[in-house]
Amino acid sequence: MIHFNKTILTCFLVTTYFCTVGQSSNWQGKFEQLGKELPTPNEYRLGSGAPGPKYWQQKANYDIHVTLDDINQTITGEETITYFNNSPNALSYLWLQLDQNILDEDSATPKVALDGLHNSQDTKSAAKNFNLHNFKGGLNIEHVLDEDNSALKYVINQTMMRIDLPTPLTSGESVKVKIKWNYHMADRMKLAGRNGYEYFPEDDNYIYAVAQFYPRMAVYDDVNGWQNKQYLGAGEFALTFGDFNVNITVPSDHIIAATGELQNPEKVLSAEQLERYVASKKSFDKPVFIVTKDEAVKNEKSKSNRQVTWTFSAKNVRDFAFASSRKFIWDAQAVKLDSNTPLAMSFYPKESYTLWSKVSTATIRTTLETYSKYTFDYPYPVANSVNSADIGMEYPMICFNYGRTQPDGSYSDWVKFKTINVIIHEIGHNYFPMIVNSDERQWAWMDEGINTFLQNRTRLENYDYFPNMGGTAIEIVDYMKRDPNLLRPIMTNPEQMVSRGYNAYYLPSAALNVLRETVMGPELFDEAFKEYAKRWAFKHPKPADFFRTMEDASAVDLDWFWRGWFFSTEHVDISIDDVKWYRTPSSTVDVENKTKKSKKGDLQRSENNKLLAINDEPLPFNIKPTPRFHYNEFQSRIDDAAIIENLESKNFYEITFTNQGGLISPIVIEFIFDDDTKEQQTIPAEIWRLDENTVKKVFVFDKKVVNVVLDPYFETADTDMTNNLYPRKKAESEFDKFLEKQSEQ
Repeated sequence: MIHFNKTILTCFLVTTYFCTVGQSSNWQGKFEQLGKELPTPNEYRLGSGAPGPKYWQQKANYDIHVTLDDINQTITGEETITYFNNSPNALSYLWLQLDQNILDEDSATPKVALDGLHNSQDTKSAAKNFNLHNFKGGLNIEHVLDEDNSALKYVINQTMMRIDLPTPLTSGESVKVKIKWNYHMADRMKLAGRNGYEYFPEDDNYIYAVAQFYPRMAVYDDVNGWQNKQYLGAGEFALTFGDFNVNITVPSDHIIAATGELQNPEKVLSAEQLERYVASKKSFDKPVFIVTKDEAVKNEKSKSNRQVTWTFSAKNVRDFAFASSRKFIWDAQAVKLDSNTPLAMSFYPKESYTLWSKVSTATIRTTLETYSKYTFDYPYPVANSVNSADIGMEYPMICFNYGRTQPDGSYSDWVKFKTINVIIHEIGHNYFPMIVNSDERQWAWMDEGINTFLQNRTRLENYDYFPNMGGTAIEIVDYMKRDPNLLRPIMTNPEQMVSRGYNAYYLPSAALNVLRETVMGPELFDEAFKEYAKRWAFKHPKPADFFRTMEDASAVDLDWFWRGWFFSTEHVDISIDDVKWYRTPSSTVDVENKTKKSKKGDLQRSENNKLLAINDEPLPFNIKPTPRFHYNEFQSRIDDAAIIENLESKNFYEITFTNQGGLISPIVIEFIFDDDTKEQQTIPAEIWRLDENTVKKVFVFDKKVVNVVLDPYFETADTDMTNNLYPRKKAESEFDKFLEKQSEQ
């Protein structure tokens, strides 16, 4: 007699013979390939998701001189842009972004904003909403000249400026454009926004968070031509890589944090500060205070009338921003990566000292180390975190982050958690979109969602005692259960999102978590994700490039996943509708099948007898020898007696699953046996490929099953857990306890 491996057979899933496939009445093609919806591959972007052999992108170098007026809160600047046309096309005009024009009195942003009156409104909101500040914002363009200082014709359309060239800029050529401008900075407390100043009345000082402060080149690429969509506020930026040389003139007692490396520290720092600055580049254990708290407090008490110019250089970046204040405490620490040693630096006022001196630079280091592991080593020389009230905003090598203490220096754990979380997120944006340079104006999820996903990885691996802060499967459930009229697909322009926080950040992050943990597995996902990051570092990826690369590098067909999670508003809700228990009777084996008879209707029960609990006694289920004609031409035979003996007294469970939410999902199922042991299995999403609504599956065990639980650890974002437990009535109260226990873990 042949002996079979009973352990393997115990886990055996009976499929073809025992499973019946129903014909779906409303099949929607959820497993159809996405080829028709995605752009056709070409020599610029391959079907694999990689850049093609003729991929190109433009380049824009900037030489900028800017002055910050600390008395009138204005910026005046001059720049020379050298624009390189690497495209195969001749360009007769250039498009530039004038983002400050969002605050112009004729801006479209307040005109298209939805509003309404309620029973009351606070004065801060009312003053902003009803334009009581009478702020005169927007860029004042003083001149636009060519390299020979001849005037160039230009047209300003809201937040975009077109410069007409005297002769077309042909492929391979470059052109220089000189622009002079000025503008009034906005008070961020009054007008909010991504940049501006914060006033401290107690000591009559300011923190300036200066960004989007210069006319900057729009992207021209192979997919869109000019990306000149207007800046309305929600959709962020699409920008061109280049090299920056920036001179910033400020009062001599100001400290500046900026994109790029400081070129003249000996001219702007005291001898003692310079010594500390140099020492910080070799300090790997703890931060070095380049400007101490005592020095900053002393500094903010007297205002210098002298000016000094700080010079910064940044290579291969898509933007430039800086912060300036006499209030800044400044600490720095070197971070050792495999191929680079960037300097992590933090700038903050005394109002944040007790918190930020402990967590900011340390968080920068942790973020760079973790993100580098999942993508590529951080390539830039510095990474700056600047404290600015009620904001989290990113630019290359610098970000503005909230997090303040109480007047006595104390702070709660919640404030600490949020501060660390925002620093991780904004520092993480250096990777997406500052290096993997996606188009934020159209596809917010490609930077915000991907970054939120990596932010969660950083939190889980380094701060596992923190509460969840958004972007995991369980945290997206309430959003996915909303009124469908309030939902938008991930693949939606940010200006059209009803809830940008969920749509751009948390939903795509949750989708990527499901993809990593449940669909692909960490090993396959991580390698494919790293391949995407490396392929598109310092380039301009589109959604199709991400979708295709993840499949190309993993050999996992994910079109069903992108179609459901990214192009629809359906949600995950799988229900266990029925569980039938069968057992093969124990008897003497009759190999020739002379005494056993298969009872007609063993696998059937009428709807009237359908139970919401597993039947108390097993239904009979017989195994019989294979008829000779089933072997067709094969001469060898199955050992009927061995098979029958092996399956004798096994427990067979036929489970009916229905897809209530519409979103295709793997089935994560846990069986609880009568001896209190458990076994979890994951059935791939492809089980739904022939019927998108109802499927059946048979599971075989030695032990008796007493409970069946779907998604026991909340990893698929299932929106209705009440239909995830079987039996329902028997264990409803226990299930409530189970849910409560799981949520506490």
